[in-house]
Amino acid sequence: MIQLYFLSIFCNGLAGYVLFTDSNDGIKKPYFSVSNPLFYLVLGIISAVVGVLKLISPLAGADGSATYVIGDLVPAAAGIITGIIFIFGIYRHESSFKSAKLEQIGTNLLVFRKSIGIALMAVAILHFLFGELVFL
Repeated sequence: MIQLYFLSIFCNGLAGYVLFTDSNDGIKKPYFSVSNPLFYLVLGIISAVVGVLKLISPLAGADGSATYVIGDLVPAAAGIITGIIFIFGIYRHESSFKSAKLEQIGTNLLVFRKSIGIALMAVAILHFLFGELVFL
């Protein structure tokens, strides 16, 4: 479905931009902001759902056959990973349950957030430009 193609590009690009530009400085932002935890939660849920749906319903090829499962695999995996990162970040931030293991995982994810953001934006741009390639 072409709608999932668009949503995948949009969610991966937006999530990459948010991860790349997030300063995580602890300053309280306005309610409607990309730094609002609710925005992170909604973006994470939508990205994960779109990633799963892209695995179930790949983009049809030029001849009408849905043979581009590999072409949808990278953007779908990126969406699922994005969803996990954002939902885990909200859980880690808002939860009263604190664990040393969860804090270590969260800290390791925060170290690579700019790299993950660049990779997500690259996947979104390449998926937009070369939507029917077998390996993207």
